[in-house]
Amino acid sequence: MEKLLKGKEVADKINEELLHRIPALYESGVVPTLAIVRVGENPSDIAYENGAVKKAKSLGLATEKYICPQDIETGDLVAVIDAINENRNIHGILLLQPLPAHIDGERVRNALAPEKDLDCISDRALGNLFAGVQGFAPCTAEGCMEVLQHYQIDLQGKKAVVIGRSMVIGKPVALLFLEKNATVTICHTKTKKEDLLRYCREADILVAAAGHIRTVTEDMVREGQTVIDVGINFDEEGKMQGDVDFAPVSELVGCITPVPGGVGSVTTSILMRHLVEAAERQKKQDE
Repeated sequence: MEKLLKGKEVADKINEELLHRIPALYESGVVPTLAIVRVGENPSDIAYENGAVKKAKSLGLATEKYICPQDIETGDLVAVIDAINENRNIHGILLLQPLPAHIDGERVRNALAPEKDLDCISDRALGNLFAGVQGFAPCTAEGCMEVLQHYQIDLQGKKAVVIGRSMVIGKPVALLFLEKNATVTICHTKTKKEDLLRYCREADILVAAAGHIRTVTEDMVREGQTVIDVGINFDEEGKMQGDVDFAPVSELVGCITPVPGGVGSVTTSILMRHLVEAAERQKKQDE
């Protein structure tokens, strides 16, 4: 097995699969269309938006942008979401977050129709994930699973440790691991340091999703482990780093995802797969 679990290879496979599925939708008159909702001019939001538009275009998928002013009120933003929900020609919504502080983010998130909530940010979508009901997992969490599956890393009966308990990655990826019959432990900021060290060293698969640089250090890992680094941080020099102290850890463990070039490379392709699935489901309902 390769030591570096690179995301590009995984993303390329997903893209290739989609290119075989999309023509059938076009032949039936369905153009899978993603609505991108952005508030304000946050550079990181714009960068993610541009990446999504570029990926969609490369696959022959459509996007529509809904750019709202920074000072938009909660009710007006909810009205934008409601209009997209009602539009049968739009199959998925990407709401760029975080929203400005004056907006009731919970109300806006929960306005998304679950069948169009491609990144699983509403309470109903998360509830569906918890209950195992048809829906979409958060793209980054599913990206972790895709990497493991692509590199044929079996989860059944394995000890999996997730550092982080966010609704974006930590909790959802733990649920997805449970579905694959792993034994899961979630660690977080209140986990005692000695326990964190022990749990991490005992893990067969370790997912670092704490959001802090050098959360996982050399003394926390052992030979033969699989390490999935979901963190996106920037060091003092502005260089992107994960949550794992990559150089020493990568020398010791069995295999590891790099940052950049790991799970993050897969996320946008997962989003496009969710879009195609949403269009296919709607088409089936309409038949």
